Amino acid sequence: MLDPKLLRSDLPGVAAALARRGFVLDVAAFAALDERRKAAQIEADRLRAERNANAKAVGQAKAKGLEASTLLAASESLGGQLQGIEKQLEQIQAQLSDLQLGLPNILHSSVPDGSDESSNVEVRRWGIPRQFEFTPKDHVALGERIGMDFESAGRISGARFVVMTGALARLHRALAQFMLNVHVGEHGYREAYVPYLVHGTALVGTGQLPKFEQDLFAVRGDPGFYLIPTAEVPLTNLVRDQILKSEGLPLKLVAHSPCFRSEAGAAGKDTRGMIRQHQFDKVELVHIVRPEESYAALEELTGHAEAVLKALKLPYRVLALCAGDTGPSSAKTYDLEVWLPSQQRYREISSCSNCESFQARRLQARWRNPAAAKPELVHTLNGSGVAVGRALVAILENYQQEDGSVNVPDVLLPYMGGTAVLK
Repeated sequence: MLDPKLLRSDLPGVAAALARRGFVLDVAAFAALDERRKAAQIEADRLRAERNANAKAVGQAKAKGLEASTLLAASESLGGQLQGIEKQLEQIQAQLSDLQLGLPNILHSSVPDGSDESSNVEVRRWGIPRQFEFTPKDHVALGERIGMDFESAGRISGARFVVMTGALARLHRALAQFMLNVHVGEHGYREAYVPYLVHGTALVGTGQLPKFEQDLFAVRGDPGFYLIPTAEVPLTNLVRDQILKSEGLPLKLVAHSPCFRSEAGAAGKDTRGMIRQHQFDKVELVHIVRPEESYAALEELTGHAEAVLKALKLPYRVLALCAGDTGPSSAKTYDLEVWLPSQQRYREISSCSNCESFQARRLQARWRNPAAAKPELVHTLNGSGVAVGRALVAILENYQQEDGSVNVPDVLLPYMGGTAVLK
């Protein structure tokens, strides 16, 4: 959520900043609604002051034994008027809140201009894609021979699900364990186990609601729940309504969880295989930091995700997302894309974002700045460290052999119980 004070003091400036994303803010409508709020607030304050003064006069009249019926009638009238204007003010504030919740974050000045992914800027590459002496198979053709079962998953749950068995399932588990060990042991994260069901308020706090409700899986019941689309949601909500001590920052958290997404806007995209599924696993990284440290933290977090791909020896590139391709909650995002031989292109495997105070304002997540007179909002960052399923896809394709077998990356061998080759 954007700072309401900024919206009131520089609405045209906010509109110009959001226009970089292609977002159109109706300045006139927003300003008119805010003027109605101001007028209602002024009238409510006037009526409240008049009612209080009248109540004091009633008390004084009674103390002197004077007739107070006229004053009492005035009190009743003022109370009714105040109740009406407060209801009106509440409705206006609800409308303003809905508008504010629909506004995306203001982009950092370093974010490239552009309307879509074609304007994303490559920052760096690592690794050289392998040159095959045979035509490489895709992960589906490889996986179906070693324990990847889409047919059974389809009977159980439908499209965009998979069942894995045997050594392939173990490789999937090994990847998650390896990533957690790297981030906890080498990068200084605190491991967390989090709920996979959350209330809607948690998703409002991190920005998935109300904008992306169609991409979520809602669970019926009272109270209602949503399946998490990413562990970012429960991890970031750990600091909801908290005032953190300065010495407790930065806070770096990591969690492995399943993620559930309806892929409502992905009809016809990546229908083959494991690239885009309703259920997938991810190791998520979250930073809670002092505001002045957040852009250094973004570089650090991105480097931690890169370290996983380097250890797995998977070629990748880093992109700075342009204005039109940056998610609504983010002020700046880097995407990591891993090389897939079967597609002869890089595909996203991690997205690392600095949300600045956008989520923190929704969550009322603050820290006690020793130099300030009152608590201040923290900055929040998140990133995949990395998506487990897509890492598995990349290993199958980059480590495949001509006979259809797949070598296990050296760093995963300790997790594989002696299995070095998937046949």
